[in-house]
Amino acid sequence: MDELHKQLADLFKVLGVESRIKIIELLKEKGPLGVNELAEQLGISPSAVSQHLKILKMVKLVSDERKGYFIPYDVNPMALEKCGRMIVQVCECHIPDASVMHAMHQPRKHYDTEDLEKYREKLRKELENVDSKLDELKKDK
Repeated sequence: MDELHKQLADLFKVLGVESRIKIIELLKEKGPLGVNELAEQLGISPSAVSQHLKILKMVKLVSDERKGYFIPYDVNPMALEKCGRMIVQVCECHIPDASVMHAMHQPRKHYDTEDLEKYREKLRKELENVDSKLDELKKDK
């Protein structure tokens, strides 16, 4: 488990820099881009972009493929998916539909009947599961 925690900490360090997040977003949105294009879009120097790309490449979130003198960078979708799962693993609190529960305590405009109907159905299924477990426990006594 300690290796996983180290990987997660390293991932958060890499993603803890705003420019790196922006680079990933630009590459997702616009496809392969070169250092100069990224620098222009971000308003930072090409050398700063290169340093960020180097770090993103080390953790395999981006890749490059030389095409003559031009080196376009692109996201690694598989690595980004894994990254997302790792972040969710840390941030998930195992509360079903926490966003709907939170919204219910907000002004009316933050939820609609469809959201609440779906949430009620999930709760109904969970309650059936709990009832079933209780019945099993009562039979065992």
